[in-house]
Amino acid sequence: MSDKEWPPCQSCHKGVLLPLSDYGPQGNDIPFKLWACNNPACGFSLRIDKGQISLGHPIRVKVNGGEPRKY
Repeated sequence: MSDKEWPPCQSCHKGVLLPLSDYGPQGNDIPFKLWACNNPACGFSLRIDKGQISLGHPIRVKVNGGEPRKY
């Protein structure tokens, strides 16, 4: 995806916002459900749930099937 230009993070002005996708309850794709800053020191995120936009929720990532870690 090197040909894409992602939007700059308006929170830290150092990172870019990367789109993340998810699956719905019936297994359908939900593209661009979450946008997160790639600067680990920033942690800004924007999430869309059922038409509602929320900011700043912690991002949880499961590593090797273990417990989710917050970022």
